[in-house]
Amino acid sequence: MALAPVKGQYHLQNYKKTYQQFDWREETEFINGEKPINLTFHAIDRHIEEGYGEKPALHYVKDNQTITKTFHEVKFEIDRYVEVLRTEGVKQGDRVFVFLPKEPACYIAILAVIRIGAIACPLFEGFMTEAIHARIIDASGQVLITNKALAKRIHLNQLPSLQLTIYTEEVETRVLTGDDYVEWVTPETPMLIHYTSGSTGKPKGVVHAHRSFVHHLVTGKWVLDLHDDDIYWCTSHPGWVTGSVYGIFSPWLNRATVVIVDGRYDAKRWYRVLEDLKVTVFYSAPTAFRMLKSEQDLHLNYDLSHLRHVLSVGEPLNPEVIDWAYRAWGKRIHDTWWMTETGGHLVVNLPSQPIKPGSMGRPLPGIKVKVIDEAGLEVAPGTVGQLAVVAPWPGLMHAIWQDETKYQSYFNQTGDYLSGDYCYQDEDGYIFFTGRKDDLINTQGERVGPFEVESTLLKHEAIKEAAVIGKPDPLRGEIVKAFVTLNRSFTPTEALHQSLIQFVRAQLAPHAAPKEIEYLAELPKTKISGKILRRELREIDAASLTS
Repeated sequence: MALAPVKGQYHLQNYKKTYQQFDWREETEFINGEKPINLTFHAIDRHIEEGYGEKPALHYVKDNQTITKTFHEVKFEIDRYVEVLRTEGVKQGDRVFVFLPKEPACYIAILAVIRIGAIACPLFEGFMTEAIHARIIDASGQVLITNKALAKRIHLNQLPSLQLTIYTEEVETRVLTGDDYVEWVTPETPMLIHYTSGSTGKPKGVVHAHRSFVHHLVTGKWVLDLHDDDIYWCTSHPGWVTGSVYGIFSPWLNRATVVIVDGRYDAKRWYRVLEDLKVTVFYSAPTAFRMLKSEQDLHLNYDLSHLRHVLSVGEPLNPEVIDWAYRAWGKRIHDTWWMTETGGHLVVNLPSQPIKPGSMGRPLPGIKVKVIDEAGLEVAPGTVGQLAVVAPWPGLMHAIWQDETKYQSYFNQTGDYLSGDYCYQDEDGYIFFTGRKDDLINTQGERVGPFEVESTLLKHEAIKEAAVIGKPDPLRGEIVKAFVTLNRSFTPTEALHQSLIQFVRAQLAPHAAPKEIEYLAELPKTKISGKILRRELREIDAASLTS
């Protein structure tokens, strides 16, 4: 059953009319190079010029303290980093790696790099030596901004391209007047390299250009529905694309106040931040929402009345999690679909529109999608195919770093971007994810999407988390194998095992029911984003066969 929208004054009220009329070419002065641009100027400096310098730009929660900085104070900190970078000869096109915890200095350093025309390369604070080195070597990184604690993970003598290391502790103690220099650039000037998580192979450097800020600005307005008085919290670290695009760029382009919280997930602390800072818009990942759901009635101890808009990103959001939030919080969770390579939201659930639980939503105005078969032909509504997006759009990646062949592999002969995600689209235009191209299971000639099986398992009272893979089988081709973690008070028994199998048979289909179920203490996931690592599940399965 669709969830009706909550009445409110949203930036995008009429989806159908806007979808029919909106054209990215309305932003021609920024996209076509008619006017020099710079993302950082539009995200920070512009607000000061327009008289909003004293508006709070961020609230930083560290331990039990909250530090607030205005847009004017943030700009001054950016000016200080700009002075250091320019004094050291850093210039347009240089690759500058930023390896810092989730703290204001991380956000400020990234924006300083972009303002001088260099290319920011954020690194997740959880990376260890091998991951850090691989990325710096691949991009021939010339500059590193870090702190002395994290620097212990890096062997500078093994990074021949690195010419300069800047420590935040030294920047903080230097006597600096600040440099408000802005490098005005063209729309196609690179500004950002994000390395994909590597969950499906070697990480690749996805390059984004300054033109993408138009995409970030529009989606912040329409999808995040950000207004001047919003207190906005995106839980992702800027080392991941969500943390930079929707943790830094999009909210500040829309002049919202950003919340930054150090450390990892902690349910009580997160609820306390939502309450104490009166967060109005909250953007997190399905894994976090599932963990909050497992805390049962903990939310009753906190005042969430200020929270008006909740969004999810990173992997498909299971319907039962949406149902839980609607019952427990009285809020709808709005799933969003995009990728590192797409640079911004493409398929979205908008606050002014109905939500169909389990759906990624409908295409953003300005975005045209297709569901296609193996021959590249569009399929009928309700038929599973690969999700393709008609290119270009402002946020689309500029390149894959030094790999044109890989970049071209993302597009078919007609120029459509191929996502690798399989889905179907209903008669109303809503898109439902079924699985990644490599994750679809073919059992006895029937294609099974792991997401559907996982969502069904999560409806069972015993299941906390579930992940499904296809396991090779000499008779059926593949069988459905499930890996699950259990809620407290449940233990693996033969009765529970049979109950789970019969539950999926009855709820979904007999051929989709797991033939094998393995119980784990925790599912393997990528750090922070929480995506399930199916490759590791296949390795676990292979190891059990060997043993």
